[in-house]
Amino acid sequence: MKQFLFSIFFVLLFCGFCLAQNENQNQNSTCNCAVQIKVEFLDSGKIGETSLVSSSCNDKSLEQQALDAAKKIDFKPAVKSGKTATVTKNVGYTFNCTGDEKAEAVLNKAVQVLGGDNYLKVRSQIGRGKFSSMREGVVSSFQTFIDVIVFPDKERTEFKAFGVKTVQTNTGDSGWIFDGEAGVINVQSEMQVNDFKRGINASLDNLLRGAWRGKAALSYVGKREATLGKRNDVIKLTYDDDFAVEFEFSADGFPVKAIYKRTNPEGEDQKEEDRYAQFVDIQGIKTPFIIDHFSGKVQTSRINYETVEFNKSIPDSIFAKPTSPKEMKKDLKL
Repeated sequence: MKQFLFSIFFVLLFCGFCLAQNENQNQNSTCNCAVQIKVEFLDSGKIGETSLVSSSCNDKSLEQQALDAAKKIDFKPAVKSGKTATVTKNVGYTFNCTGDEKAEAVLNKAVQVLGGDNYLKVRSQIGRGKFSSMREGVVSSFQTFIDVIVFPDKERTEFKAFGVKTVQTNTGDSGWIFDGEAGVINVQSEMQVNDFKRGINASLDNLLRGAWRGKAALSYVGKREATLGKRNDVIKLTYDDDFAVEFEFSADGFPVKAIYKRTNPEGEDQKEEDRYAQFVDIQGIKTPFIIDHFSGKVQTSRINYETVEFNKSIPDSIFAKPTSPKEMKKDLKL
């Protein structure tokens, strides 16, 4: 999704966790919470059945971690009337998270809200809709688009306005652009390819599906004022080259915005912001149908999805550079 936003710029502009028994917890925190597990201590010295009694954790993965921990309890069997006996007791666990663990908890909660395993298993995405350029708060122009992504690093975006088509395609370290008005196909420059890769690094899907692991550090920033009486959780990805992206999530776990810096044509760092809205459930996956982009404090564009498809088979051939501009006259069919 973020890849698509950076494509637009090209075309238009050129837990780990801590366990302790029976401790107090702050239930308003994302992962400072408590879980009660019913545990059967067998007379054989082994753990029998375990089950969840209660939980104040928003993150279901913490409940599973508590269940797993209960199954590993080392104990001596109870003794009754001189014989070992099976007993059942409730065991309490609290999760007191560090900053990094809080960030992981926010991330995991968002994954669950957006569809859990269904979301994580997405391998391809096809989106269709309208891209609008904004000026002084109103639409100045718009184009229809079809955006095809094969995760993690293949994308083809086609724009069409007044019968003229523009296509940008990227595959890892290479890419090409078809300029329908001039009728030419150009290989992307190193700067364009690097910007596409940076777009991936700033994308929501890259964050939530974990493609950043081994390349960046995740941290918890804190809470930030949102609307009146509400605050968002903020987590941050910092890459090895110091590129950083902050992601805000609402109290119920939905992604709200991504914030990062981009160098403008004057060579100055400028704050860029993507805001997500109108989440629609498709194939058990919640995805934003509106993405507004702001440069500085000014809205510059809006993406309106009309349809989104997941995990449809995508032929590699659509990412290959055409041998002739004539091949681009055909509409993309998937």
